[in-house]
Amino acid sequence: MGADDWVPGESGQFVRAEPGTVSTDPNEYKYELQCHLGGGDFDTPCLARQLDCKDREDGAKGIPVMWLSRPRGVPGAVWAHHSGPTCLYDPKPEDLLPRIAADIQWQFQNLPVNAGKVTAQPSPNTIRGAETNFYAEAVEQQFDITMFAQKVHVVATPVQYTWNYGDGTVFGPQPSMGGPLPQDRWGEKTRTSHAYASTGDFQVVMTTTFQGTYSVNSGPPLPIPGQGQFSAPPQTISVWRSLTRNYADDCNTNPQGQGCPGAGTR
Repeated sequence: MGADDWVPGESGQFVRAEPGTVSTDPNEYKYELQCHLGGGDFDTPCLARQLDCKDREDGAKGIPVMWLSRPRGVPGAVWAHHSGPTCLYDPKPEDLLPRIAADIQWQFQNLPVNAGKVTAQPSPNTIRGAETNFYAEAVEQQFDITMFAQKVHVVATPVQYTWNYGDGTVFGPQPSMGGPLPQDRWGEKTRTSHAYASTGDFQVVMTTTFQGTYSVNSGPPLPIPGQGQFSAPPQTISVWRSLTRNYADDCNTNPQGQGCPGAGTR
């Protein structure tokens, strides 16, 4: 907003200067959002106590602002606080949409979105060479934030999943979150299962990709460009080896035979 566009009005509120008007005021003026720190950042403690600008009867939405001034035509003059906070009803919310749209992707990526819960079958131990079934539980989430003094409602919907199985194998991004198997089917290959080729402890990380929409001041939902990716906490899987031996003893006949549960208990 140009500094010369604003002049003090008769009511004490600032108004736009008429086009072509030559101001006799020795100062020039501009406004800043009350809690704005610059860029897309805001002073969080300030937001909690900022001026509440009620909607006017004509439906205009106000924004809390601080007015700054500086001497007109003085080289190197700096802006200083003039007045405020006060409510400004001149800008329409739509005027801020381009600024919100330019910053919404950064805001989306930095929301506390829960990537979901990861479950392994079997867990926490599995067998080398056998299929370990992994599946995720992720849900749609909603957030209310403030951007440029406007109320913005964000909806984050999980759409894709990437599995890093911890042994150098990565699967995805792909749309399947997998699903649980009954215990008698553990070891079956599934869309999101993995068979480990070696023993050891592995950190499994599931990253969920969310698609978002946002609405400004209860307006229509708009798509957030790009996507947000959020990772669940790593889950440790211990991979063991399985040994198979054949014994000639019948444990029913000789409970102390090699390989029988009673062997070595003397």
